[in-house]
Amino acid sequence: MAEPILEVEGLVKHFPVRVGVLFKRTVGHVQAVDGVSFTLNKGETLGVVGESGCGKSTLAQVLMRLEPPTAGVARFEGRDIFGMKGAELRKLRRDIQIVLQDPYTSLNPRMTVGDIVGEPYEIHTEVAPKGDRQRKVQELLEIVGLNPEHINRYPHQFSGGQRQRIGIARALALKPKVIVCDEPVSALDVSIQAQVMNLLGELQAEMGLSYLFIAHDLSVVRHLSNRVAVMYLGKIVEIGTEDDIYERPMHPYTQALLSAVPVPDPTQRGRRDVIRLTGDVPSPIDPPSGCRFRTRCWKAQDICATEVPELVPRNGGHPAACHFAEERAVV
Repeated sequence: MAEPILEVEGLVKHFPVRVGVLFKRTVGHVQAVDGVSFTLNKGETLGVVGESGCGKSTLAQVLMRLEPPTAGVARFEGRDIFGMKGAELRKLRRDIQIVLQDPYTSLNPRMTVGDIVGEPYEIHTEVAPKGDRQRKVQELLEIVGLNPEHINRYPHQFSGGQRQRIGIARALALKPKVIVCDEPVSALDVSIQAQVMNLLGELQAEMGLSYLFIAHDLSVVRHLSNRVAVMYLGKIVEIGTEDDIYERPMHPYTQALLSAVPVPDPTQRGRRDVIRLTGDVPSPIDPPSGCRFRTRCWKAQDICATEVPELVPRNGGHPAACHFAEERAVV
């Protein structure tokens, strides 16, 4: 059994909705993340997929301590992340790093590449002596496939894929154990996506990294992930191995997502089982009672409106949060 490095139990993040100019009063809450639980093992990649607005990026921000949680527990190597302070929290910042989505806005345009990648050394001075930092930065640039001689260039002098490599180099500077990848390839061309994905795979094999890989592209997630969690409106509705999710999907939402993936083979396009969802995604301020997917689900019955389905193994298979979960071959 693999040893878990990150454990999340019942994580909740609600944002208050306030009205008024002077005396602001809370009239509701945006339920961005609502009771998410999972484990990430050492050397593993856990993919998190779902529609825009389902809470994936908020989950990443809460785990990085960029946003305080509303409720729940998260443990890194057995230690409570949300209870850390001072030196312990500083050590956590080294062990968990993030690669952001947009390589154009995640880099300071007024700083050189050397300053950007070397900035973690200025904050965590114990990691690298001052006279040795330039050499370490050049080594990091070489590791991610960039020319070390370009250390004095600025971000605007690089392409989108090269900028994302700079972001990856910055994340590697402190030798982290976990990297949160928040849609790191969604803003890149398809050919560049493949290069960055291959780089992430190589780095994981060499350094034993663990990835929490967030994306909305199912094909990208399948390329790198060992396990996949599917989110809908702040909750995980299905979780399992890569084969479980892609070959034996059980939740209707997962099946609908897979049916929307384009098929590259023209001879197969008319033969696949296409699932078309009706209606719009409900508001996270006022989600439906019971199962949150019931308003768009073709299997919905009375029990779906009154009882919240638990994320437990169904029909001898992997966990799925659906009262009527059953396997269905989609792709």
